[in-house]
Amino acid sequence: MTIKKAIGKLHLWLGFTSGLLVFVIAVTGCIYAFQEEIQNVSQPYRFVKEQHKAFLPPSEIMEIAQKKLPGKQIHAVMYQGKTKTAKAIFYGNDGNEDYYYFVYINQYSGKVLQVSNENAGFFRFILDGHYYLWLPPEIGSPIVASATLVFFVMVISGIILWWPRNKAGRKQRFKLKWNARWRRKNYDLHNVLGFYASWLGLIFAITGLVWGFQWFNATYYTVISGGKDFVEYEEPLSKVQLTDTSGLAPMDKLWTKLMRECPIEGSIEVHQPEDSTSCLAVNINPDPTTYWKIDYRYFDQYSLEELSVKHLWGRYKNTSASDKLMRMNYDIHVGSVLGLTGKILAFCASLIIASLPITGFLIWWGRRNKPKKEPVKKQF
Repeated sequence: MTIKKAIGKLHLWLGFTSGLLVFVIAVTGCIYAFQEEIQNVSQPYRFVKEQHKAFLPPSEIMEIAQKKLPGKQIHAVMYQGKTKTAKAIFYGNDGNEDYYYFVYINQYSGKVLQVSNENAGFFRFILDGHYYLWLPPEIGSPIVASATLVFFVMVISGIILWWPRNKAGRKQRFKLKWNARWRRKNYDLHNVLGFYASWLGLIFAITGLVWGFQWFNATYYTVISGGKDFVEYEEPLSKVQLTDTSGLAPMDKLWTKLMRECPIEGSIEVHQPEDSTSCLAVNINPDPTTYWKIDYRYFDQYSLEELSVKHLWGRYKNTSASDKLMRMNYDIHVGSVLGLTGKILAFCASLIIASLPITGFLIWWGRRNKPKKEPVKKQF
């Protein structure tokens, strides 16, 4: 058996074992690609009319939101510019199940516009399929990660199988033959479109594996950083001290100061300290359509002294090239790193990838059921 035939067998059997999983992961990713744009159109409470007055401070936004969800833990308050609604973010566990809510509040008037359960709804259903195949996370997550690893090997083997043996065969590998029989059309759909999508497929697989396996995450970072070890996320601690709690809340003081540094169309997210030793964490994003440029900053909740961190989720100006690439992982995965064009490319590539298990199965089925030629009878 030649090497190419062996790779063909590997490609076939990996396709049988992971085809259905790849289809589900790709279809859900395809549907989720434009969720932000769809929700902006279908959820008018995400926007407010700009007013020439100051925003309500985080402590007031939190107080208003807490009345809507008493007993639940508020995590942060996020301001998204002058025309997007501020939102209070809740998540935690109430003893029975995990919860995750957004309370949308007009940052000028304090009016509650919507309470949204982020663990429910159509796009949450799609995301659970993409991440966990609608299974419990501890079961679904390793299955998805393993399927992604298999898909990565399949893409490599597919490129090898696609690669023509000579120059004469290259031309037909780049275009579909529409006037051929359906079997040839199906073969071209798998072979030609699969090749075009394979390069984005490799990117999807690598960025997905960064989340899927800790060993891959650590290895990937070591490779791109030239040998450095990956440092896990950890927030610095505040120095507990007795302070006068009268007057303006520390969170509001810090927010007032940092709002001057936040771009007009940018966002600023202020995190509530979870306990007496937690820090005040603030995320400033100059471009809310992506995440990789966020300035992650940490402050002592008592003195408001800025605290440094050793991991990559710190000040953007202090990050190395490898840190920036790691920060880009989500934006690369969904295509938003290239704006709307990138999202369209990710959508199209996901659609093609979802079709590959189907066209691949039809190729196998057609070959398996191909009628055998009758032997030619000799004439005497």
